[in-house]
Amino acid sequence: MTTLGGQVIADESPLISGLYEHAGLLRFLGEVAALDALPVRDPIERYVVNILHRRGDTHGAHTDDYPLAVVLFLEAPPAPEGGGLLEYVPDTPDLGSLETSRARHAHYHPGDAYVLRSDTTAHRVTPLLRDGVRRTVLNFAYTTSGRQGASTPSASLLYADPRPRPRQTPS
Repeated sequence: MTTLGGQVIADESPLISGLYEHAGLLRFLGEVAALDALPVRDPIERYVVNILHRRGDTHGAHTDDYPLAVVLFLEAPPAPEGGGLLEYVPDTPDLGSLETSRARHAHYHPGDAYVLRSDTTAHRVTPLLRDGVRRTVLNFAYTTSGRQGASTPSASLLYADPRPRPRQTPS
């Protein structure tokens, strides 16, 4: 999996930054999720891009640090047989539940989107099963007033800024 964190996206795309903070989108999310949806302050995790591009690429079992995810599909395998399916179990953060009959699967097409209660829903992306298919998503994370601090350091590891940093010269 190839990833791109929010700090890079913010520098490169004012359009994505503007969409993320759009008042109409925040109102819509609040209504759909019955939560007061707020932008995440963390510049790394507020929006990320995840790209699966090789057979076997997956996004492993997890829950998110923040309560809401909006996932926009830019690329997706054309049929479920290509893999890259969302696999999830609502109303439980127990990752082991993904191995049970309670697990659901969803296939999406480019241009599709979904909203997920991502902190209380165990979820993952199944491996790509064919060569030549890609799954590229833009993921917006939203929070509530009492949930601004991320609970794990995994995002900063997964979405580290790949751009070269200027070398420090001794003074």
